[in-house]
Amino acid sequence: MSERAPRHPEAGSSELIWFFAWAAVGVGFALGVSALGVFALPLALLAAVLLVVRHHAGRATLGALVGVGFLSLYVAYVQRRGPGTVSWHTATASGTDQYLDPRPWLAVGILLVVGGLIAYLRLRRHSA
Repeated sequence: MSERAPRHPEAGSSELIWFFAWAAVGVGFALGVSALGVFALPLALLAAVLLVVRHHAGRATLGALVGVGFLSLYVAYVQRRGPGTVSWHTATASGTDQYLDPRPWLAVGILLVVGGLIAYLRLRRHSA
């Protein structure tokens, strides 16, 4: 029988911090590609380079997939009244808004978030 070395309690929480740092990079990349490219993409690239230089490019990089999934879920939430044109009325104004179909955004977001988390947890379990 082989005994495993006791795990340092801070090792898992430290890696989780880097996972969420990569998730923030994923959100930045998704924003850069979708809407705020001029501002978000250079910052996301800089953050990714800094994380790689600091040697935090292991399995925590799967957090980038989760970050892109979070943004996709946010878009699905914002577009939840769609697809199509929705009219609205208040006491002082009225208008119409055009909404996208939120279902593709929701499906992609769920796949990316769940897939990224499952892959991260499987890799973490196999290396422990």
